[in-house]
Amino acid sequence: MKAYLVRRLFQIVPTLLGITLITFLIIQLAPGNPAALKIQMASQGQMSDRAVSQQIIEETKRLYGLDKPIPVQYLLWVKRVFTLDFGTSYKDHRPVWDKIAERLPVTLQLNIFSLFLVYLIAIPCGVYSATHSGSPADRLLTLLFFFLYSLPSFWVAVLLIMLFGGGDFWDVFPVYGISSIEADRWPFFKWILDRFHHLVLPVFCLTYGGLAYLSRLARADMLEVIREDYVRTARAKGLSERTVIFKHAFRNALLPIVTLLAFLLPALFGGSVIIESVFSIPGMGQLGFEAVLSRDYPVIMAITTISALLTLIGLLLSDILYAALDPRIKLQ
Repeated sequence: MKAYLVRRLFQIVPTLLGITLITFLIIQLAPGNPAALKIQMASQGQMSDRAVSQQIIEETKRLYGLDKPIPVQYLLWVKRVFTLDFGTSYKDHRPVWDKIAERLPVTLQLNIFSLFLVYLIAIPCGVYSATHSGSPADRLLTLLFFFLYSLPSFWVAVLLIMLFGGGDFWDVFPVYGISSIEADRWPFFKWILDRFHHLVLPVFCLTYGGLAYLSRLARADMLEVIREDYVRTARAKGLSERTVIFKHAFRNALLPIVTLLAFLLPALFGGSVIIESVFSIPGMGQLGFEAVLSRDYPVIMAITTISALLTLIGLLLSDILYAALDPRIKLQ
């Protein structure tokens, strides 16, 4: 086990470097750069009225380090990353870590609530569908979840805003941001209630699609397990159906579902671009989208690198969870 972990940890380093190199090259191949964006903004009158000369363009490139060859830019960036320094943003010259630290708690609140609801609802529904396979309730749940899975999240978000956000019908939930303007001055419990009030609609939009996928996965795993010989043996011994399902079958059916948690680490960090944009939520998804539009290379590279690292760690945790939950699996 220890040798396997050491080998996997050593494999993470070259894999991560390869991912960052490919991402860096793709960014460099993309049309436009921060200096050109400044010129475009100046031509639209968004900067000072003075003429943008070639000298200003060169100064902008030197400021951002864009005058150096691409291999040198990448090596300098890797050197900073090894010291946990992602540099400063091209957009507002703030440290990238500070911008991530501001947005990450918001994204974690959204995704953790959504993930909790998905598992809380989907697993019982999947187990019930498996134990009542072919029944009217099973067909109804299958139809409902597939219907929800087919609905685009942005369309549902706009529809909810129209229905419950003060559009043409009811004004029940706020549809902008994650808290009221003066919420920081309120007592703690009032602040918590206000935060939950703001999160209802975006969390629903992030949850309903995952319900369909996870419930069908739980149903399929449970159906496979309850057909095994040891389950039939447990029934033949006279054990109650509840004991057979939850003590013998359910534990083994949970293996793929529990290990799926490890793959959700990047999603917890990355956020949702669509939902955060629709509800004007200042999260990681919105930060990444704005960074792409403004050619903010340090922010893009930081988000990509951290997401790639979390993905590799998630793969390792998935293997460890498999070995911990199922003694038959040997990590050799």
